[in-house]
Amino acid sequence: GLVEPVRNKGFRVTEVNERDLDQYTEIRTLIEVPMIGRITRSAAREDLEALRPVAQEIVRAAREHDLIGYLEADRRFHLSLLALGGNDRLVETVGDLRKRSRLYGLTALDESDQLLPSAEEHIELLDLMVAGDAEAAEKCMTRHLSHVRSLWAEGAPDERRKPTRTGLTVRLGSA
Repeated sequence: GLVEPVRNKGFRVTEVNERDLDQYTEIRTLIEVPMIGRITRSAAREDLEALRPVAQEIVRAAREHDLIGYLEADRRFHLSLLALGGNDRLVETVGDLRKRSRLYGLTALDESDQLLPSAEEHIELLDLMVAGDAEAAEKCMTRHLSHVRSLWAEGAPDERRKPTRTGLTVRLGSA
């Protein structure tokens, strides 16, 4: 669902609009916030601590403006954290939602140094979970998801006024 074929041209990145982003964020919030509370209450502290290097990698990548490193570490952190809940289909669903929305406005956010505060929220979330504070961890996750959504909107002010983004066309054999 990330690309669509364009006859005699190749492929185009599918268009994402504000409504799509709002819906993806709403679904992620409905899934991830209660799971964070459940995982905080049930996961072994050493399993949570095992994710600390990945959380630190997210911060490092944001600080160094390494978007590929940021995206990969962020994906690994969130999906590995959710995997501690033991529901493979849930992890798969969140992974799909993340794929559909993560690239939106990311370059603009990086250029304006707005990725670093979002990156640091991963360490805050992990600290709360390791401390066993499920309620605070759920609040942190809610804030993180809404923060990320508001950053998307701020990072792409021109796109907010348009119903959809212009898709990119990639010719076969050129990627």
